[in-house]
Amino acid sequence: MADDVTVTRNDEARRYEIHVGDELGGFLEFRPAGDDRLNLPHTEVDPAFKGRGLGKTLASEALSDLARRGGSVIPSCPFVAHYLRENDVPGLVVEWPDEADAADQAGPGEPS
Repeated sequence: MADDVTVTRNDEARRYEIHVGDELGGFLEFRPAGDDRLNLPHTEVDPAFKGRGLGKTLASEALSDLARRGGSVIPSCPFVAHYLRENDVPGLVVEWPDEADAADQAGPGEPS
């Protein structure tokens, strides 16, 4: 019998969490990065659950939720960046880290 896998957003902890039954299997952190922008700095899956595809499920569900909420994401976590390079998330606006850095450093009237 397969375990119930659920992904929820925990605003207090600033992360999406994946649970296997009642156990926390992993999380994907998010941090505000300005108006309607979120930095995604870290994803972690408990070693006890490795090899079960939880990371991919977590990324898929979290990024789909972020796309529905609007704004843009900065995938500074290597796992999330890799996921986004291989998977389309309809409606998600992605600012790749080097693009976000350039936008933060550009002054008025300068290209970003």
